[in-house]
Amino acid sequence: MHDFNAFGKILVMLGIFMTALGAFIIAAGRIPGIGRLPGDIYIQRKNFTFYFPLASSLIISVILSLLFWFIFNKK
Repeated sequence: MHDFNAFGKILVMLGIFMTALGAFIIAAGRIPGIGRLPGDIYIQRKNFTFYFPLASSLIISVILSLLFWFIFNKK
């Protein structure tokens, strides 16, 4: 019975995380500048388009790393 209790808590935490991630993805499209920063690689040719948001990815990675560090760094 104890294992079901822990499994239920894990599922609830996973659901909260997925909801927060979904909200972030929806809101990310509305943040001005994200995806069109001067470090994002954009190549457009006649029949080919390549886009890699390098600078945007780095900025989001730093923000999320700091956020998780503050949340999980408990002393």
